[in-house]
Amino acid sequence: MMKQLWEAADFVRDLHRRLRFGDLSRAHLKLLRLELRGDEAECEWMARPADPWDAYLPPSVGERHASLQALEDSLAVRNLLFQAMPALSSAVFRVYRQAEGEHAELIITGTVTRDDQAAANVCSLAMRAKLCGLKFWLSDGVLGEFHAEGYASSS
Repeated sequence: MMKQLWEAADFVRDLHRRLRFGDLSRAHLKLLRLELRGDEAECEWMARPADPWDAYLPPSVGERHASLQALEDSLAVRNLLFQAMPALSSAVFRVYRQAEGEHAELIITGTVTRDDQAAANVCSLAMRAKLCGLKFWLSDGVLGEFHAEGYASSS
């Protein structure tokens, strides 16, 4: 039990150290919840908003940058989680985006496993994320709010 606690602490420290800033957004990644149950975990975080410098660009550019950053962060969190906790076999991810006021939208979800990895020759970031078990709705490069019931028709 103590070993798992130390590994969880290492993961949180690595998350804040290695993912402090993103490539497309300088905002911090905000971990909302990490729950461990045996060899499974649940991890939720708030996606980084668009970078303040994107405010001078058309809104669609900032939205696309924030969406790409959220997908990159999801893959990076997956790698950090399995690196820090060797006993984990799978994890459920939920990524939220801050919406109007206090409302948060679910934009990425899914179960990632240690064994599911995208091949190195897969160039598309979205395809790599899907091959790792993540589910999301992407339209014109922008992540939309995820609704499980509409996923089958929009994937």
